[in-house]
Amino acid sequence: MYVNVAPFSKQTARITFLRENHSLTSPFIMPNPWTGVGNPYTRKEMLERLNDTLSRGEAIIGAGAGTGISAKFIEKGGADLIIIYNSGRFRMAGAGSTAGLMSYGDANAIAMEIGEFEVLPVVEEIPVICGVHATDPRRRMWHFLRQVIDMGFSGVNNFPTHTIVDGQYRQTLEETGMSVQKEIEMIALAHKMDLFTIPYVVTPEEAKGMAEAGADVIIAHVGCTIGGSIGVTDATVSMDHAVQATQSICDAAHSVRKDVMVLSHGGPILTPENAAYVCEHTDAVGFVGASSLERMAVEQPLAELTRQFKSIPVKRIH
Repeated sequence: MYVNVAPFSKQTARITFLRENHSLTSPFIMPNPWTGVGNPYTRKEMLERLNDTLSRGEAIIGAGAGTGISAKFIEKGGADLIIIYNSGRFRMAGAGSTAGLMSYGDANAIAMEIGEFEVLPVVEEIPVICGVHATDPRRRMWHFLRQVIDMGFSGVNNFPTHTIVDGQYRQTLEETGMSVQKEIEMIALAHKMDLFTIPYVVTPEEAKGMAEAGADVIIAHVGCTIGGSIGVTDATVSMDHAVQATQSICDAAHSVRKDVMVLSHGGPILTPENAAYVCEHTDAVGFVGASSLERMAVEQPLAELTRQFKSIPVKRIH
């Protein structure tokens, strides 16, 4: 493949880089030779970007986005990556994020649709990750991951995830072919296909499994996010518990591979101050926010702005 267009220096440099690293000949990599910038990024490029963030002493910030407008302004705010999954659509439609775990739609199709028509067309440079429902029995996962690559995503995450399900229902899922092991196998397959991987885990055992599968980044999920109009109230944990759980996941992941990055997420970790506290007291190197970013950024400011407009004085009509 030859590109001989002088104005596209970034494009030419990118293609040269990919050719030298044998990426252009791989059936699993779809570089963007037409613009020379933006999605999709290779796994190597993703890791270089994140390590560069850490080398500057900055936290890695990932953000869930359920709409194009959310994604556009998350990028303007400087996030390191965006994750798209079906909960974002429900969340920004006014329902709780847990709706993404229910049978209210095809989770994989929803994520692909948000990516194709809302987020990927409007972001410029920020990497976009696809949330994959790995236990979907109707999909050949190798085939679906090829579609994810072809769509232009730069990696995968495991959502909806059964890691956040517990009790008898979790046992039922495990015994009927819809286990968390399927999610670990999806991450291993994605790693084999040279996709960047950033899965959720809840327990140290899951963290070990994901690290062994080749996960690049692990998100320590400590529960559904508190706060706002549709956040949980009592179904949460203390900040001390969140810190302990996050560090246990860090320890487990690092017992397998020292290079795994761990990010915090959920539960009482709602504000930048909360996220900073967890990073200070654990080995986490950043935070992934979904409700805490796009939902909370809308709820109070939109209500307050509406109240300000409503307070505009007008002449009384008699």
